[in-house]
Amino acid sequence: MDNFSVETASQLWNYLVNQTYFKILQNLLWAAGILLLTRLAVGWIGGLTRKTLSRTEPTLRKFLVQVAEIFTLVVGIVAVLNKLGIQTTSVVAVLGAAGLAVGLALQNTLSHFAAGVMLISTRPFEVGDFIEGAGVAGVVDAIGTFSTTLITRDNVVITVPNGQLFSGNLKNTSALGKRRVDLEIDIGDRPIEPTITLLLSLVQPHPLILDEPKPTCHVSSISATGTVLYLRPWCSTEAYDHVRSEVQQLVKEALRTDSPV
Repeated sequence: MDNFSVETASQLWNYLVNQTYFKILQNLLWAAGILLLTRLAVGWIGGLTRKTLSRTEPTLRKFLVQVAEIFTLVVGIVAVLNKLGIQTTSVVAVLGAAGLAVGLALQNTLSHFAAGVMLISTRPFEVGDFIEGAGVAGVVDAIGTFSTTLITRDNVVITVPNGQLFSGNLKNTSALGKRRVDLEIDIGDRPIEPTITLLLSLVQPHPLILDEPKPTCHVSSISATGTVLYLRPWCSTEAYDHVRSEVQQLVKEALRTDSPV
């Protein structure tokens, strides 16, 4: 009796397995299981990528985490389609063709995106730096994957496509923390050495001018109309505009009275 029951149950199971509806149900259950595992894998891969790239720039880290999660999701979906008996080769071909068409249509946008990734990776500037590039200048307010936002000295917000910043010359005046103020001073027929001493005595005590590197002053050019000197004090990047303005004013007043201020 027991042998008969086991044999009967085995035959019944084989019969059910050979039935179309049972196969469909079985495949659906497998597909649901794969989807569940895919969902768990997406979270796990995202967390692992985020932890691995913890020291990476936040915008780039977020982008790479999303790429890893999307890739994991695509692999899971392909596995589900395979389990359901759908030919994934044709699906992949269609997706590839669609991706190519979209890529051609969004060629400029994708180039800005690629430039954004490179800017975030190479970090030629950071938020808060004053930069000049793509025909504009300002303080970096935000670095996005497609564009960078600058705020000009007169408080105007400018959005610059990353491709323009990455492909052209870029000047970062904040990177080194200090700048040299280059001034050309026309001293006319005044004696050179005493005037150099006078100019250095003006800038050396200035509270915003650095002691190191030391301010320098030397002859730039001599002509029939007079002599031009270079005056070059150093200051912090933040104080550059203020120092440049004040030194020019000090020099103007000193040369007018022909004595130190």
